Amino acid sequence: MAIGKLLIYIGIFSLAAGLVLTFAPGLLGWFGKLPGDIRIETKHSFVFIPITSMIVISIILTLIINLFFRR
Repeated sequence: MAIGKLLIYIGIFSLAAGLVLTFAPGLLGWFGKLPGDIRIETKHSFVFIPITSMIVISIILTLIINLFFRR
């Protein structure tokens, strides 16, 4: 039963993310442009490490999960 609920939550999250990316792509325009995100470009390669962006997303998701799943 728990795996079914998890799959439902993953589906709802995927649907919400798809709607945001389709109808409001500007909401995620900040991703990868924060101070602390590493971008290395050379003539033949490109490396992008979004450290600060991932920290911000982790904090936001932690807050949301704690609000909805607090007992």
